[in-house]
Amino acid sequence: MQDQTAEVIWNAGDVPVSVRFDDPYFSLENGLAETRHVFLGGNDLPARFAGGFGIAELGFGTGLNFLTALRAWQEAGAPGRLTFTSFEAYPMTQGDMAKALRCFGELDAAACALLDVWDPACGTFDVAAEVSLKVIAGDARETLPKWTGRADAWFLDGFSPAKNPELWGSKILGEVARHTAPGGTCATYTAAGFVRRGLDAAGFDVTRVPGYGRKRHMTRGVLRP
Repeated sequence: MQDQTAEVIWNAGDVPVSVRFDDPYFSLENGLAETRHVFLGGNDLPARFAGGFGIAELGFGTGLNFLTALRAWQEAGAPGRLTFTSFEAYPMTQGDMAKALRCFGELDAAACALLDVWDPACGTFDVAAEVSLKVIAGDARETLPKWTGRADAWFLDGFSPAKNPELWGSKILGEVARHTAPGGTCATYTAAGFVRRGLDAAGFDVTRVPGYGRKRHMTRGVLRP
């Protein structure tokens, strides 16, 4: 059972900042726009949505990426259900998550549904009829190798590689590739050279593309056959 919740402080703009990693949970400019640019756009979503589509994520954080993906799935009218699996070492408390999501008014309905069932011990959550959400607590270096699923798209959203190198090493990137469906993709806000090289070594064709806001570049990858 997960026994460590996230320690959070708030900057002047009410953006949550991790005490442990000294890094904000999302863009200081516009977290929702960043998520759409990096994780939806970086994985060619919603164009690739199809019944049974699977998204996996390193770092559930505030739940913003999940809520954004759910909203995109609903708006796309995709058939079947979306499967969303996230790996989180330090889950947020319900109170911190509620405060973090308060500024994203267009996600209110889905955010309320998530908050109503959220438990920082993690597990499987019934948020909407269109989605299956599972958040796996613990160090992803230990939990991801045990996962039996595969994702069509990965959201690689750990804290900055300089401050959270555990989520960006070659071993875990290899596990990401091993748990990616044929033709699957990954995307991340970082363009750090060692991350791009690690993804390439793991089996992804890697491209550096324009980032969001003040970030000049980000990274996307497609699993090689």
